[in-house]
Amino acid sequence: MNKLALYDALIENVTGTAPVLETVGGECWAMAETEEGMGLGMMTPAESIPAMFPGGLRGLPLKKAAKAVSSWNLTEASFGLAACNAFYNTPARMESLGCRLGDVYPTVGLDLRDKTVGIIGHMNGPRGLRELARTVYVIERDPRPGDYPDAACDWLLPQCDVVLITGSSLINKTLPHLLELCENAVTILTGPSVPMCPALLDFGIDRLAGFVVTAREAMTAQVKYNVHGSPYACGESFLLKTK
Repeated sequence: MNKLALYDALIENVTGTAPVLETVGGECWAMAETEEGMGLGMMTPAESIPAMFPGGLRGLPLKKAAKAVSSWNLTEASFGLAACNAFYNTPARMESLGCRLGDVYPTVGLDLRDKTVGIIGHMNGPRGLRELARTVYVIERDPRPGDYPDAACDWLLPQCDVVLITGSSLINKTLPHLLELCENAVTILTGPSVPMCPALLDFGIDRLAGFVVTAREAMTAQVKYNVHGSPYACGESFLLKTK
């Protein structure tokens, strides 16, 4: 896979000249807001590399700000992905794409019986997953008891029938390699950081399960004041799929 092509597609499909009106960073989330929308990216604190935009993304045209998703300054990339999501993840775009309202888990319609399931990032699977599936591997950069470390990806993912990948893999740049390992699996990119960008489905992703902020003030407060809890109370989840 051309690793840069995935990021190029994500950035190039951002259109318009609307500026980023506001950015807010917290312990858990980076947020970017325009007149049309608000987007999130999981906050990834890593600033060993200089930022592409040392002055931050606020005031930049959205398309320019979106380029920060490719930054190796991962804190900046968190805001870059948030800027992408401020464009892609809006109610109007969800309606235009005919996305399914994700009031059910992103694996809806998939037969998980006797399947090997991989979960990248510590997240809850669908109810009853462990009873249905033959094997469930949870692979996590910061593993908890029962999780595999992320070095296990190359060993375990090629064995999987279904893989759920956290959207934050776009920020830390692991997504392209993960998709190479999952070429024989149904692959789902899931979480509040996921951009609902149809072009991503051309890179081996079968389902995009993302989040649209509808309660902006509440979401801003949650990010700014590090309120613990799921952001889903401040919006709706949507599903875009090929399978």
